[in-house]
Amino acid sequence: MELLYAFALSLALTVAAGLLLLPTLRRLKFGQSIREEGPRWHMKKNGTPTMGGLMFIFGVTASTLVFGWPLLSQGQYAHLMVLAFAWLYGAIGFVDDFFKVVRRQNLGLTALQKLLLQLAAAAVLLTLMRTLGYTSSQVYLPFANISLPLPWLIFLTLAILYVSGFVNAVNLTDGVDGLCGGVTLPVAVFFAVLCAGELQGVALCAAALAGGVLGFLFFNFNPARVFMGDTGSLFLGGALCGLALAADKPLLLIPVGLIYLIEMFSDILQVIYFKATGGKRLFRMAPIHHHFELKGWGEKKLFFVFSLLTVALCALTLYTEW
Repeated sequence: MELLYAFALSLALTVAAGLLLLPTLRRLKFGQSIREEGPRWHMKKNGTPTMGGLMFIFGVTASTLVFGWPLLSQGQYAHLMVLAFAWLYGAIGFVDDFFKVVRRQNLGLTALQKLLLQLAAAAVLLTLMRTLGYTSSQVYLPFANISLPLPWLIFLTLAILYVSGFVNAVNLTDGVDGLCGGVTLPVAVFFAVLCAGELQGVALCAAALAGGVLGFLFFNFNPARVFMGDTGSLFLGGALCGLALAADKPLLLIPVGLIYLIEMFSDILQVIYFKATGGKRLFRMAPIHHHFELKGWGEKKLFFVFSLLTVALCALTLYTEW
């Protein structure tokens, strides 16, 4: 029941924060600048308030701290480590968004600046989790139900790259109304169910994340009244990585987060193919949700197809874990 309470409180606080924050974002004219390279009909979204991720950041954080407070007296801090991942990556996104709205263009931090900050964040947080005993250098292989031991430095190097790549994959998924939230919701529920009981702090954080994302969809479902911005998408990416690492099963993000990875690799393949062929395109537009848009898919269809596929992947993975 405690997980349901954490979910409900986060949902309620996120909606309440949204009702207060949305008029403020409009008054401050914190609007999104739409890329000209995207689908032309996205230009009508120019000026839609951004940085809406602050809504669920508040809801998730407050709910996790409220219900995770008793765990501190038991010496359990896993939920705080998950929040640390989410908050640090969310802070990077906030800085990026802030520069964008101040400059009134879709250019915030440079790609190199964001990458270096993300790599540094991963290195610090992974080392801290290792020091506190919340993650090991054992690599758990999903579906095979075996773990492979790695030397810590090798594990750390691979994990830094893995976390940074996955966070950016979540960020790329945030390109259609509600899509990133719709995909993240079942993944958060997956970790809440997976960790319930043995890893109560992690499960609480996951339940709060699910509630916050659902609350945000009230404002972000098509037609979106607000965008989460990099503030929100990097927070979500950091939170998911924190959950997987605190559960000591980081590779579980591959099956349950397959949509994120497809989005990321479609973008990478597009660039490689474009350069290798002298200007030809593998997809009509990347990331792949734009490809489907140009083939006639509406934003609601993309939301439901990608979200339901993620639900199926989470259910299959949970079945194999049990």
